[in-house]
This record gives sequence, C-alpha cells and structure tokens, in this order.
Amino acid sequence: MLNSDHFISAFSLLGEFLRQFPEHQKNNTPELAHLNDSLYDSFQSVLNREYANNPWFTPDWVNRALLGIARMLDEKVLRKWLVSYNLSARANETAKTVGLVLAGNIPLVGFHDMLCVLASGHRILAKPSSRDDRLIRKTAEAISIVDPSLGGRITFSGDTLSGLDAVIATGSNNSSRYFEYYFRDIPHIIRKNRSGVAVITGDESEEDLGGIGEDIFTYFGLGCRNVTKLYVPESYDLKILMGAMDGFSHLGEYHKYMNNVEYYRTMYLMNRQDFLDNGVLLLKEDTAIASPVGVVFYERYSEIGTIKQQLKARDEEIQCVVSISPGISKSIKPGTSQQPMPWDYADGVDTLRFLKEL
Repeated sequence: MLNSDHFISAFSLLGEFLRQFPEHQKNNTPELAHLNDSLYDSFQSVLNREYANNPWFTPDWVNRALLGIARMLDEKVLRKWLVSYNLSARANETAKTVGLVLAGNIPLVGFHDMLCVLASGHRILAKPSSRDDRLIRKTAEAISIVDPSLGGRITFSGDTLSGLDAVIATGSNNSSRYFEYYFRDIPHIIRKNRSGVAVITGDESEEDLGGIGEDIFTYFGLGCRNVTKLYVPESYDLKILMGAMDGFSHLGEYHKYMNNVEYYRTMYLMNRQDFLDNGVLLLKEDTAIASPVGVVFYERYSEIGTIKQQLKARDEEIQCVVSISPGISKSIKPGTSQQPMPWDYADGVDTLRFLKEL
C-alpha cells in the first residue's frame, strides 16, 4: 500500500475529478490533465446513460452522490479521518482479499467500503449490484488511472465470491441470514435493513423543515440514511410539516416513484386507514420504523425522554437520527442525513478498524 500521504493525494485528486460532473465545469488544471484526457468523456457518457439504465438514478441524484463523495475525499477530511488509525504501508504478501457484496439502492453506495479496503492496504474482490454496476466500475477505472497500484487491488466478479479472507456484505434482513451462514468461517461485517428517523420538537424553522424534507426525499427515500419515521409532539400540527414538503412536488414527474405513492394511497383508502397526502408523500401513523417508498410513518410523543428510550430499544433498526433537540444524543441536523463523512460508518461499525485488524 502507498503511505497515507500518497493515499490521501491520490483520492483527493479523484475527488476533484468527480466534482467536475455535478458542477458542470471541466477543470483544466495540470493535476487533472491526464485523468481528464483519459476518462472525462467516457465518464460523462456513463452518466448520460445511467437514468435510462436505472430510472431510480436520476441525473440529480447521481450528481448528488458524486458531490457527496467529492466532499468526502477533500484532503483535510481524509487527513482528519485517517489520523487516529496509525495506518502503515502493508506489503503485498500480508494484504488480504476482502469480498465486498455491494448494495445498489442509491448511486455509488458501495464506494465507501472500497475506500476503506484500499486505505487499509488490502485487496478488493467486489460483487456489485446490477442496479449500480456501471457507476462503480467507472469510478474504479478512475482510481486505476490516478494510481495504478491502487487500481490493481480492485477486481470485480459477477459470480459467487470465493477465496476470501474477509467479507463486508450489505443486503436486506432476509439476505443477511444467508450471508451470515455462507461467510460464517471468515471475519465479516454483515449489514441489514436500517433507516433514518427524525425527532421533531415543534421549534423547527422553515429551513429545518425543508432539511427534513431533504432527508426524506433525497434518492427517493431509498437510502438507509433516509428518514422513514417521524416522532412528533402530541399537539404538533402535521399540516405544518406537510406544507414544508410541498417544495418537493417536482418528484411527481418520476413515474417509478409515483407508482409507489399511488399504490399505497389506494391501499390505505381501500382499508379505510387515515393518512395525510400532499401529492408526493403519504404520512401515516404507524409504530414501524421502515416505511415504503413514498410513505413516511409517524408517532406522537408526550415527553422527549420516552423517545430516547424508544430510540435506544430500537437501535438496531436505526441508521441515524435527525433532530434539533439537544436532548437527543448523537443526532444530526436536518438536511444532513445524506451527507455522511468517512467516519460515519454504516450501522455504527468501524469498517476501517475491522480491516486494519485483519
């Protein structure tokens, strides 16, 4: 593996390359010249075709994902992330082969696992999701151009993974049981379904409510960090929140998303279940954490203390908590759930620590 300075330099350059596409401006700096000459046009071509290949990956969402990765790869961010791990160069003979079973629910969702494996000095054998096969492979190609020694540690497989020393697998609650059994004899991280929740106090500004809308609607709500459940005070007028959600009415233009909204609207009407509806979002009272796409569940509370107890009891279902309340520990501010940094590990499991200790 390269030393930390070289690793940071390589990936910060990759971040500058990726940033060009959501900002719609080609950067002609000398540092990017070789990468742009080799890959800019073909990368843009992949982006242009992605919506046709996967209608859940709209140009806006793909650009949002690229910009998020670019922020993650800022040189100062990478240094802050890696400083506490005391990573050292790993010889090829001590490098392990780490299998990555990648999800495909949002664009480039598997990038962070790839970043962690390469930072730890190991090799990647990745099985990408068919839904996000093109973007992740093209990004790996960019890594290979930035630094061939890093790119040489990435292999993709369309078959069952074998010959692994460890594995990180992301899937559903059902697939996790299979992963747990299949990879039982090697070190592993197996991720299940999780969702984001928001605790509303009633003191939110219009900007805060708009941020909660971002946390709900970004990537059509398909990410594990998207808010699918709201806790609201007993006296809270939900029409205030739904009014703030009107700013996302443009999502009505996307038929795959609206098919979900229309399906659950019909189901709730047929079953005479109460819900609120602003055209692009259904709000329904329910104790469950995870809601269907196009629906957000809510529960009312009388004291913030009871919510703290609920959050603790259901910790394994929750990926992140959005709130302005100082009483909710480890909460993040509205509008940031889909802006994770490298240290915001999925399921709270320190992926890089796991890899370093292999």
